[in-house]
Amino acid sequence: MFKEARIKLTVWYLAIIMAISLSFSGVIYFGINNELNRIENFQKVRIQGIVRGFPEPADISVSHSQDSDAINDARARILLTLGFINLSILILSGLGGYFLAGQTLDPIKEMMDKQKEFVSDASHELRTPLTSLKTEIEVALRDKKMSVNDFKKLLSSNLEDVDRMQKLSNYLLKLNRYERTDDIKFEKVDLKSVVQEAAGTLKFKSKFDLSLEKAFVYGNEDSLIDLAVILLDNAVKYGDGKKIEVVTKKEGTLEVKDNGVGISKEELPHIFDRFYRADASRNKEKIDGYGLGLSIAKSIVDLHDATIQVKSKSGKGTTFKVSFKLPLSFHK
Repeated sequence: MFKEARIKLTVWYLAIIMAISLSFSGVIYFGINNELNRIENFQKVRIQGIVRGFPEPADISVSHSQDSDAINDARARILLTLGFINLSILILSGLGGYFLAGQTLDPIKEMMDKQKEFVSDASHELRTPLTSLKTEIEVALRDKKMSVNDFKKLLSSNLEDVDRMQKLSNYLLKLNRYERTDDIKFEKVDLKSVVQEAAGTLKFKSKFDLSLEKAFVYGNEDSLIDLAVILLDNAVKYGDGKKIEVVTKKEGTLEVKDNGVGISKEELPHIFDRFYRADASRNKEKIDGYGLGLSIAKSIVDLHDATIQVKSKSGKGTTFKVSFKLPLSFHK
């Protein structure tokens, strides 16, 4: 599909460029041809002795023939030159147009590939709880000897699957929301208050070592709280039960450091990818998740035109640092 689109786009580039080139060539040739006609007419007048002050040549017919041949030869050379120029433009613009068409379509192709991958991964993640839910219900319907307690256990298990799907759908909605900026309002927000509120929503508040300065940034408070919750929750999950340092500074930075299992060099470049879970170093069997938390965090960071840096070593912990660009008025 994209190859065909690239060729069509190249053809449109060529059509526009050649239309402009041929138009300019026509104007140039028309102007030069008018000037040659004027010179030719002047020569005719001079040779026929109409213009006074010019001596007549000995052989008027030969002189007039030579002048006409020279002017016609000049017209032919001009046409040949313009034709060569347009042919060169056609070839160069064809190559350049094909390259530019590829550059234009690459971001679209990349976005569509990511969308397809996202839909595929989301479908896979939803299929697991749905399959489990369906299987348990089908087995229960076939078993005529199930007691009330058995039904309660079944419903409890089904509820867990429903919770998993609800959690995934909430993640997907958040991810979609933070990738669209048209309905998100920005204002002056204090990162210190954001971290305090985020820490208050988590169960393990005692694990946080907070060192918070007032740090005012321009952003959306709700999304920044989500960002802080994701980073703090991530640190709790992989912090190996040790203290977690959380720092905000007036320069507009938020830093979350754990001393847990860490991330390997091979996995570090992929941690913000959707549905990515660093299984080897992150003990997947002990930790439930979809691999969307850090993707949402990255979307929130991008939404605020901020940067996020990650430093980590396997077995020695991980540090996430978010840096915001402060408006000049915030420095006063």
